Amino acid sequence: MRIIREETVGLVVDLQERLVPHMSGRDELISRNRILLQGLKLLDVPVLSTEQYPKGLGKTVGGISELLSHDIPFEKITFSCCDDAAIRSRLQSLGKKTVLIAGIEAHVCILQTALDLCNYGMSPVVVEDAVASRSENDKHVALGRIAGGGGRITTVESVLFELMRTAQHASFKVLSNLVK
Repeated sequence: MRIIREETVGLVVDLQERLVPHMSGRDELISRNRILLQGLKLLDVPVLSTEQYPKGLGKTVGGISELLSHDIPFEKITFSCCDDAAIRSRLQSLGKKTVLIAGIEAHVCILQTALDLCNYGMSPVVVEDAVASRSENDKHVALGRIAGGGGRITTVESVLFELMRTAQHASFKVLSNLVK
């Protein structure tokens, strides 16, 4: 299954002020999400974002929020993004086949969203180095369930080069420097 730029949307899930500090590998999580978002912007891939109960868990963390489009993040109280009618409707209205998923937590919101996207006929691709849980074991088990349930697993660098497809792409040099 190739990931085609024109058929892809990004989904950044719940990278919030009161959640991120508790994640395993939080510095790497933010760094990899920043690279992913900058790359998706260069490649003109649309990105949606969510915030789980922002009144209690805070807004999207600095370093990420400014890289998101000017769209307001979807507020949710469901774990799966697909259980929120507004998010599900927006994803479906874009007509994209592939949903690149980044964010937290891998074993809760990422897992449930990915499995539900499969049920809705979309192809979830979880960006492994751009997702986290408080426990590495929870993340590992979730990624196994996602892969077993029909989702795909990739990395930031791999997916950006796959979306670009050729070294002749206008963004090749910028993206190459971005992932170094």
